[in-house]
Amino acid sequence: MTTSSDTSARAAASLDFRSIDFRGRHLSLAELRAAVPRARHQTMADAEQKVQDIISAVRGRGFAALAELARTFDGVEQSHPRVPAEALTQALAGLDPDVRAALEESISRARQFAEQQRPANVDVALADGAVVSQNWIPVGRVGLYVPGGLAPLASSVIMNVVPAVAAGVESIALASPPQKDFDGLPHPTILAAAKLLGIDEVYAIGGAQAIVSFAYGIPGSADELPIEPVDVVTGPGNIFVATAKRLVKGVVGIDSEAGTTEIAILADSTAQAPLVAADLISQAEHDPKAASVLVTDSADLADAVVRELARQAAVTKHSARVLEALSGPQSGVVLVDDLEQGIAVCNAYAAEHLEIMTADAAAVASRIRNAGAIFVGDYSPVSLGDYCAGSNHVLPTSGTAAFSSGLNVTTFLRAVQVINYNRSALEQVSGHIVSLSGAEDLPGHGDAVRIRFA
Repeated sequence: MTTSSDTSARAAASLDFRSIDFRGRHLSLAELRAAVPRARHQTMADAEQKVQDIISAVRGRGFAALAELARTFDGVEQSHPRVPAEALTQALAGLDPDVRAALEESISRARQFAEQQRPANVDVALADGAVVSQNWIPVGRVGLYVPGGLAPLASSVIMNVVPAVAAGVESIALASPPQKDFDGLPHPTILAAAKLLGIDEVYAIGGAQAIVSFAYGIPGSADELPIEPVDVVTGPGNIFVATAKRLVKGVVGIDSEAGTTEIAILADSTAQAPLVAADLISQAEHDPKAASVLVTDSADLADAVVRELARQAAVTKHSARVLEALSGPQSGVVLVDDLEQGIAVCNAYAAEHLEIMTADAAAVASRIRNAGAIFVGDYSPVSLGDYCAGSNHVLPTSGTAAFSSGLNVTTFLRAVQVINYNRSALEQVSGHIVSLSGAEDLPGHGDAVRIRFA
């Protein structure tokens, strides 16, 4: 007979949560970035080549390529990826009432937060008759991606749609992978969430091909509706989705490289090992390549967390997936001398999700510069942010939080500057313009001002 202790022992044997020891070492920022747990570079290079092939196929063969990719990756036959309106209506009608209530609460909180994010337009009078303005204008059309492979992330519908609507975007399209179990349509909970939010342009397209379809558009024909290109693409996904977003950036705007999920936890001896382990597992269950990293100055806590990981991973639903993620090169425990070094490690790592489980957690959190989102204390787990905090869970990964932000209303806005000078205001600075144009050997610039006063 198999006992729970037998199961835990097997889990412990298959868990290889590696340890990196920075104690007694004084590492530069570059050395820290090179030493923290990350996915292997070769994996990313392989993803880039595969995505380049998908870009070529979709741009060259349009809907025929999408049908071929749906057959290869999703196991479904597809004539056109547009989801019929009646499928959206039926999905919402069949939605479990408890799930609907949860989605509605999440929508309400996300809207309250998003509506406060829109920046005000600014008018600055620099002199009499000299006004410079900055106006925030929404992009015209966006393409939103919602993962649906290993987990149907209906919550990501909310995270994408709500800030786009709050920004004033008028044309919104959404894509999610086709599901073999649902007649080639996206998961019904995803469709229900889209309907709940008033989104009727939904496509059954997964992975990198969805990003490419939105970025470049796909021409239609007498029998096929086109997919019009968008101005901005947003949404989380796996390494292929993140790579596709990086490769089409410049053709369209993107939110960030929100790839395979990651969590880092900065903890000291006051942290509770069962909570730390549970939160590491919560992100590891997303994907075998998910990253779960503990940064601590307490060797005792690190040992206790590893024991808890083995125990909890043995009984969680997606145990094999969790163990693979925890044992990968992207996961592990980083031992530091003290919180000072721990903060430096966290800023170098620039986690998508960073939990602070220390004494005076709020003060420690205030010293973090690089993170997609920061979760303070025992009662702000990443799961809260995933669903009902009101914050957005589409966040930068792979260290890109050092220079990019999580999805928010400004993702869908452009700051347009407006210059309005009258004659006397221009005349006041005309001499400076002539002087600077001469200094730069661009005399035509000065002449364009002189001619107005000839």
